[in-house]
Amino acid sequence: MVICYIGIGSNLGDRQGYIDKAVEELKRSKDISFKRSSSIYETDPVSVIPQGKFLNGVLEIETSLSPRGLLKELNRIEEALGRRRTVKDAPREIDLDILYYGEDVVAAAGLQIPHPRIAEREFVLKGLRELRKA
Repeated sequence: MVICYIGIGSNLGDRQGYIDKAVEELKRSKDISFKRSSSIYETDPVSVIPQGKFLNGVLEIETSLSPRGLLKELNRIEEALGRRRTVKDAPREIDLDILYYGEDVVAAAGLQIPHPRIAEREFVLKGLRELRKA
């Protein structure tokens, strides 16, 4: 089992509802053990596309899935909650990103771990600090 940190966010519809549903889906997964969540922060979008504010946070999980398997499960949850990938940085019901997968570094097509934009997202840094202090 590997400890992982997942970024979670939503800026469409019932934002908190989508976050809650995503957490419930993670808890139902037989290969994932949900540990805890940071506080949820309201943030401005980082996009040239006009859109509403996000609710964002960081989740700590433990998983037996490989990095690619975890990405597949997160994508499945996003799709189950209505996310449709149209254009980059478009508004979305739910967004789940692998921030860290244990100590692993992955640089593959469609998957980079640690997430390449961690340092650009203050809510991610705040959420990670919050979870790592506890």
